[in-house]
Amino acid sequence: MSTTNDDAPEVLVEERGRVLVITMNRPRVRNAMSQAMAYRIAEALETLDSRPDLSVGIITGAGGTFCAGMDLKGFARGERPVVPGRGFAGLVQQPPKKPLIAAVEGYALAGGFEIVLACDLIVASQEAKFGLPEVKRGLTAAAGGLLRLQHRIPYHLAMELVLTGKMWPATEAAEVHLVNRLTEPGKAFEVALELAEEVAANAPLALAASKQVLVRSVDWPLDTQFEKQEEYVNPVRESEDAKEGARAFVEKREPRWTGR
Repeated sequence: MSTTNDDAPEVLVEERGRVLVITMNRPRVRNAMSQAMAYRIAEALETLDSRPDLSVGIITGAGGTFCAGMDLKGFARGERPVVPGRGFAGLVQQPPKKPLIAAVEGYALAGGFEIVLACDLIVASQEAKFGLPEVKRGLTAAAGGLLRLQHRIPYHLAMELVLTGKMWPATEAAEVHLVNRLTEPGKAFEVALELAEEVAANAPLALAASKQVLVRSVDWPLDTQFEKQEEYVNPVRESEDAKEGARAFVEKREPRWTGR
């Protein structure tokens, strides 16, 4: 999933069956996020959410690294890699409704780590490194790092990573279950694709609804949780895919999902 062609698009988008693969493609600058990249990623995520034949996305980086954060040269020119309504990288403020997997090789730093934290599943190489070094530059991790990290890992560990700005090996992240799959170097995308295909074998409407309930129910009042859940799960219950799932079970065959 890498290229060194200067004329190649900064973001590559490819379909692998029901899986949409998004590759950040500026390897010479460690896939630092540009304004153009952010808008292209946002477009790809719109495609993922709008297409019933797509169930899950993967976001990865070309050239052996994930993303080193914001393109500081672009920032110095007055560019911000932010899409209105979607935030940094066209992703962190409004992730897709459907599941998104991060496949991480090399560095995922600053905004790069915040992209990872906006994903639902994380596959990382044993040599990958995460970090929020913004405090070292007089900045804050305002693209979701401060909002999400403490809910993904123990509070005091999150605080240490934020306040020191140090790099954090993926092997240690796996120990606290931030990482779903830890792979040999160079294998993160391959394993992420296997995981995506395992997810995509399931009903797409059920996948999206299940993700939304998990994400949104965090702040639902206890006495209204089941009522609020119905908004997401009832349409799935009444869908054609639910009927197809039952038929396939009775007929002892694989279901044929339509996303309807």
